Amino acid sequence: MEFSVRAAELTTLLESRITNFYTNFQVDEIGRVVSVGDGIARVYGLNEIQAGELVEFASGVKGIALNLENENVGIVVFGSDTSIKEGDLVKRTGSIVDVPAGKAMLGRVVDALGVPIDGRGALSDHERRRVEVKAPGIIERKSVHEPMQTGLKAVDSLVPIGRGQRELIIGDRQTGKTAIAIDTILNQKQMNSRATSESETLYCVYVAIGQKRSTVAQLVQILSEANALEYSILVAATASDPAPLQFLAPYSGCAMGEYFRDNGMHALIIYDDLSKQAVAYRQMSLLLRRPPGREAFPGDVFYLHSRLLERAAKRSDQTGAGSLTALPVIETQAGDVSAYIPTNVISITDGQICLETELFYRGIRPAINVGLSVSRVGSAAQLKAMKQVCGSLKLELAQYREVAAFAQKIPLIFLVGILLGEIYILNSLLSKALTAAGARALFSFLVKKGLPGRLAQALGFILKILFSDTDT
Repeated sequence: MEFSVRAAELTTLLESRITNFYTNFQVDEIGRVVSVGDGIARVYGLNEIQAGELVEFASGVKGIALNLENENVGIVVFGSDTSIKEGDLVKRTGSIVDVPAGKAMLGRVVDALGVPIDGRGALSDHERRRVEVKAPGIIERKSVHEPMQTGLKAVDSLVPIGRGQRELIIGDRQTGKTAIAIDTILNQKQMNSRATSESETLYCVYVAIGQKRSTVAQLVQILSEANALEYSILVAATASDPAPLQFLAPYSGCAMGEYFRDNGMHALIIYDDLSKQAVAYRQMSLLLRRPPGREAFPGDVFYLHSRLLERAAKRSDQTGAGSLTALPVIETQAGDVSAYIPTNVISITDGQICLETELFYRGIRPAINVGLSVSRVGSAAQLKAMKQVCGSLKLELAQYREVAAFAQKIPLIFLVGILLGEIYILNSLLSKALTAAGARALFSFLVKKGLPGRLAQALGFILKILFSDTDT
């Protein structure tokens, strides 16, 4: 039996095959590893790669392209580089780094790439958002006018924080910086329980950068016991994680917080702390052979923090009226707020809460230095009742500090004179020992010792009256 194929049918069949061939055919641009070490891989052949694009190595480890040079690409590796060898293939993914976001993230602990590390399985329904996006523009914003209550009287009365504000928490190690941040999260439990709608609930994102794993585990336990995990997300890049993950974690947490901001809800994000992120970025930049600047930080370290903190904003009513409030933490060395990173972040934020070691050891906790702490939003972020109660509080504290400073400058001889008078009055031990003439002699002695004339005269007058009955 013979089969005859007409020319028209053959042409149609060939066209369909060719068309399907191009739709099913996929071309991946690949490169090869030239060198690898210290978490940095040099790759040759990725000519069309984008800055910040995610790449995948043959071993399954991912990385991000940061340095685009003439002959090769500098890629920082997210994970261990021991499984990467010279000559390995590297494949472009075609996507910028993104992380999962949404309400499915609440109650979960994830790493800097959004992968769950709490042992509770995969994430449920969620969307993905880029970690690096532009901050909202001027027209999309609204001035901060709603209070964000921390539940700490010292903060809410003296340095009020509003929804959409950036308030820096700065101080030496072991002065209670993390305690303020965690207490703020815990205190939202009572306020969220009274919320009648999503727009009144405050969701919290805590980003742990360079902390010990035991510290993060303890934090998870504290939030879990207080039932605060139900409205919180934890992003952890611990001290044992590579520097690129510590660099990326704040941006990942910010992307998760922006989901609530852009959907008409309110969120609070805490970066604990940005000093360690700057150190990780310095390590990456030096290994990528970027020129160092002050304190060996790269020249764009200011932009590192400014583009992150500018994403915290209060949106206008036309764009949903959501907000993202940021509480960045910076650790100082021996109280030096004039160092490079502290001055950078202070200039970016809308105020700072300064903590002091001396106050902490005196039992004043939170150890807030009221004189150095300030909120540039001020009473605009306070309720009317709080304004009336706390309006004169800062003035009274300033007056107290002035008097306390004056008391420290009083000569010791004046205090000795008062002590002598008290001993005589209370115990009658100095009866007939100090006469009026003796009081005048004491006055001359005090003046010679440098006590101001009026104070010496007043003291001599008081002693003269006290001891006039003993003059014989």
